[in-house]
Amino acid sequence: MCVLLAYEAPADSMIVRLSTAFSSDDVLEIHILFHELITDAFANNYASGNIWQNYLTHFILSNENFFSLACERHDPPQGSLRDIALHDFEVFMRLFCLDNEHMHYIDNFEGEAGQNSPVCEISKAIAESHSSRKIYDIVTNWYKRHGTGIFATNKAFRYSGGKIIPLPDENVGDIRLDDLVGYEAQKSELRANTEAFIAGRPANNVLLYGDGGTGKSTSVKALLNEYADEGLRVIEIYKHQFRDIQKITDGLRKRNYKFIIFIDDLSFEENESEYKYLKAIIEGGIQTRPDNVLIYATSNRRHIVREIWKDRDDMEHNGDIHHSDTVEEKLSLASRFGIALNYSSPQRKIYHEIVRTLAGKSGLEIDDDELISGADRWEIRHGGMTGRAARQYVDYLLGRK
Repeated sequence: MCVLLAYEAPADSMIVRLSTAFSSDDVLEIHILFHELITDAFANNYASGNIWQNYLTHFILSNENFFSLACERHDPPQGSLRDIALHDFEVFMRLFCLDNEHMHYIDNFEGEAGQNSPVCEISKAIAESHSSRKIYDIVTNWYKRHGTGIFATNKAFRYSGGKIIPLPDENVGDIRLDDLVGYEAQKSELRANTEAFIAGRPANNVLLYGDGGTGKSTSVKALLNEYADEGLRVIEIYKHQFRDIQKITDGLRKRNYKFIIFIDDLSFEENESEYKYLKAIIEGGIQTRPDNVLIYATSNRRHIVREIWKDRDDMEHNGDIHHSDTVEEKLSLASRFGIALNYSSPQRKIYHEIVRTLAGKSGLEIDDDELISGADRWEIRHGGMTGRAARQYVDYLLGRK
């Protein structure tokens, strides 16, 4: 019985069920469990090599417990906690070497999905270790370099159902800041702020505002792709979840990562008040925002909250020196973002450059005059000169090759 990993022991766990099925030679149950293992392997990108050993490796790398969290924050603990961990790794080694005549179904997935995943690499190293002490070194080194839990094996997340849920890497893509044509000043500012944040230096919350389709959200995705290996993680939340934002940040406070809370398309109508929860966590609440958390938001509005002329009705006329309290309240959210970057629609020359760049990267062979004249016609009918319109136009041409 494991001590740190004890909650994996219930009778319905994969480990107990498979061990029981092997003991009773219940072929039907074994095949059902193999199906579950293979499904989990493809879902978590470790369907290469020995699926059973990869499953155990994935479990131990992502298991958050006193020992793994201590290793993430500093050197592995000594004393009783170290002795308990060594005992657990002895149990783990016996499970890892579990053998049965049916294992050939799942012990050789070479060339399948996940062959280059960290889980498969660590699994192979464990298989070659042959001792609990070596496993201890392998796993604790992983914890120190990469951390533990879902943040160790994923880089993008969303908040749903009261939990932080990992997103597949394909949802983020492989876009980089250099792939975005134009907006050089904005990209430079984003890089500088994010690099300061990762290095533990003071950094600001960022508001990216401007016209739709200009690359605001894509810029944040590009940052994640460039700095994920340095410990950056992005968690996307939505406006209706702002009541939970304090709960989210409290759970991130002691983790050895740098987190960007990403809010896409942020805006509020005049009768919506959820922005007050966001104001409190950014700046002004009793409990401060953790040093390892920043908020990056995109919006089509510079001041985020919708303003109307009626907001000025409560202005005090005393020599015209007092501002409307309503206006001040609505501007107070945007003012809490230390950096505000404007992404306006590009000029025609830049729009043409974006089209040419996307066409070249897509391998589209077309006469330049034909490409540009078509792009000009396209933007008239599809929302103006934006990066999004350029991408849609190139996709349209690729679909008709």
